[in-house]
Amino acid sequence: MKKILFAASECVPFMKTGGLADVVGALPKEFDKNEWDVRVVMPNYRGIPEEYRNNFEYVTHFYMGVGPYIPNVYVGIMKYVYNGVTYYFIDNEKFFNGFKPYGDNIVEEISKFVFFSKAALSILPVIDFRPDVIHCHDWQTGILPVYLKERFAGGEFYRGIKSVMTIHNLKFQGIYDIKTVQNITGLDNSYFTPDKLAYYKDGNLLKGGLTYADAITTVSQTYAEEIKTAFYGEHLDGLLNARSKDLRGIVNGIDYNEYNPQTDQYIIRKYNADNFRKEKIKNKRDLQKQLGLEENDKKMMIGIVSRLTDQKGMDLVAYVMDELCQDEIQLVVLGTGEEKYENMFRHFDWKYHGKVSANIYYSEELSHRIYASCDAFLMPSLFEPCGLSQLMALRYGTVPIVRETGGLKDTVEPYNEYESKGTGFSFSNYNAHEMLNTIRYAEKIYYDKKREWNKIIDRAMATDYSWSVSALKYQEMYDWLIDNN
Repeated sequence: MKKILFAASECVPFMKTGGLADVVGALPKEFDKNEWDVRVVMPNYRGIPEEYRNNFEYVTHFYMGVGPYIPNVYVGIMKYVYNGVTYYFIDNEKFFNGFKPYGDNIVEEISKFVFFSKAALSILPVIDFRPDVIHCHDWQTGILPVYLKERFAGGEFYRGIKSVMTIHNLKFQGIYDIKTVQNITGLDNSYFTPDKLAYYKDGNLLKGGLTYADAITTVSQTYAEEIKTAFYGEHLDGLLNARSKDLRGIVNGIDYNEYNPQTDQYIIRKYNADNFRKEKIKNKRDLQKQLGLEENDKKMMIGIVSRLTDQKGMDLVAYVMDELCQDEIQLVVLGTGEEKYENMFRHFDWKYHGKVSANIYYSEELSHRIYASCDAFLMPSLFEPCGLSQLMALRYGTVPIVRETGGLKDTVEPYNEYESKGTGFSFSNYNAHEMLNTIRYAEKIYYDKKREWNKIIDRAMATDYSWSVSALKYQEMYDWLIDNN
């Protein structure tokens, strides 16, 4: 039996702020239980819903020191089995008292997750689980591979355990001045050199993880290449180039049970790849009615479900919004973010009421209804490590219009009218009019070549971005690590 431990700061259904939680929640379920024993460890936040917390089983507790700032503190271990996967929760009132996983004080954040990383290693003999591989996610567990190699590997129990570091978003790294990071981690000067945790004049936890882990992954093949360049590399491109033979991109999946137009509880009319030509339109009619848009079957409806930030390409949308609203389209927006973009969409909803619907909040139900109702889905991101919305759009036969970056480039094949290929539309440069031209090209196909448009949907709905595909690639990597022991 091969044993894997996932260590992460969040995980569906217990705590979620973004795609990281989806990955950690979905992936362990996909492994063959006869061959793989995959478990998860995460903090026991107060904000975990009561329906789960009330069923946690207390295992034991002990006391552990980390560095001068964290001398000798309580480590409780809770356990819960959910969907056939065993979860462990590290309990400490001081560190995990919040209803949300992250706060604004970076020193507190670093302290909290350094404590968590060391505790995740320390509990293993206590719970009698010796993993072959510990799979760490993002900077919050960046110190774990460092501790594993430097503090724990001398003990018989830990010898030979391998570690993987997955980058979900390179932008966040866990950086603070060296002295403070030393006092929190308990690591001496020798670890804070340019080839280890030093980052200019600071300490960098993610850099520690990327230096000491046996393998590095990120969430799409293109992003794995992009982060080796200065533009995307967030000042770690040199290190990632140096470790390029150990770096691979594995695209995220989505939960095909949760996102399924045939069974989706949120949508008015269920449909599938065989009957979408007749049934999908009924969702569009209903959404037009619900949002007060012009009720018109023929009008092309474009959806945006996104954080409203520069990273998501909202500055491009803002630049051409007036021009776009001259076209025969409807635009449905759902999300929150920077105030200037929230207000921009509100303004255009007022100016072009009946054509633009700005929903400046987040609703799981409405997001599903947008995926099921719209004709096209716009994602013009500046960078996108993986992106999940385009995968949901493909699943629902809503044609993605994306910028060719990261996971968007890997998962959306651009339409080629000469060969009748492709699952969506894409543009390469980060340019507002290039985006507008691509949207207009999509409009042209939608209005003038409806049969071609439906064939794009056929191909989109035939793609498979379920987790089972990604799980096989992770298995390959784990096997490679275990066999090279």
